[in-house]
Amino acid sequence: MLILAIESSCDDTAAAVLEPENRVRSSVISSQDEIHARFGGIVPELASRRHIEMIRPVVDEALAQAGVTLDDIDLVAATQGPGLVGSLLVGFTFAKALALVRGLPCVGVDHMAGHLLSCLLEDPQPAFPYTALIVSGGNTSLFAVDDPLTFTRLGRTRDDAAGEAFDKVAKLLGLGYPGGPVISRLAAAGDPTAIAFPRARLGADSLDFSFSGLKTAVAAHVDSQRRSGNSPAVADICASFQEAVVEVLVDKTLAATAHTGHQRVVIGGGVAANPRLRMVLTERCAAQGLALFMPAPAFCTDNAAMIGLAGYFRFLGGHLVEADTDAYSRSPLN
Repeated sequence: MLILAIESSCDDTAAAVLEPENRVRSSVISSQDEIHARFGGIVPELASRRHIEMIRPVVDEALAQAGVTLDDIDLVAATQGPGLVGSLLVGFTFAKALALVRGLPCVGVDHMAGHLLSCLLEDPQPAFPYTALIVSGGNTSLFAVDDPLTFTRLGRTRDDAAGEAFDKVAKLLGLGYPGGPVISRLAAAGDPTAIAFPRARLGADSLDFSFSGLKTAVAAHVDSQRRSGNSPAVADICASFQEAVVEVLVDKTLAATAHTGHQRVVIGGGVAANPRLRMVLTERCAAQGLALFMPAPAFCTDNAAMIGLAGYFRFLGGHLVEADTDAYSRSPLN
């Protein structure tokens, strides 16, 4: 079986061709960073229009790279939600229309499920069950994953997602958009102990997250430095901010693992590509005898390969969509 997968939940237009054995034949992503950078964030209307322009070329390129045609495709999978509704509708409607015309089965995939299963795209693969941290620009959540279709939320952010906090701090410092990669790069030259930014714990037993207070603390520090006539030490700010985020993410993830009793930990989402997070989580899991599974950075950010994989399991479970099935902006998983 060959699966054609489409992802358009936010600002990346992506398509992939995947085999049931989870071998990725192709994965193509068209980024919109150059469009939204001038605004310091994603403009939904511009994102939707760009998806309309790119959806067919990206699908064609994915098929070409895989060395197949639409005649070889057995299943179409697309992100159904959550995300920006206008963006979602472009990819999801394209997928349904393509499946209808070609007489193919079509499945809608929850974007969160894609991230939760993205670690299965590579070897070694974790056995079920496992505890997963999904951390991105739109989500920061912890899940118990019992099987490819069963996810139980353990905790989530109460305000800003971690990736959103990275972007807002980068904007505050004039570093551009997206903020995660540039903050990570500058943090490597800074002192993570230079500034004592707060860590929001939200109670001893809470598995929820909160990053709005940390963002406010960074803004207050920068404002204080500028009013004193000092130039903010950007590298130290980035390093101290990143350390505060990473520390909370790792502590909560290990607390969730203790709660579930799982011996396997998985991370996914765009922020899961952050080198400092990957390093600290690797060290902490090793110290506690836990097996850690991390997708390659290319499969951490939004991509269609993970949608195809999650779609395959949806197909096996009999969860097909009809021509009038709608997209959704909020995930039932979160």
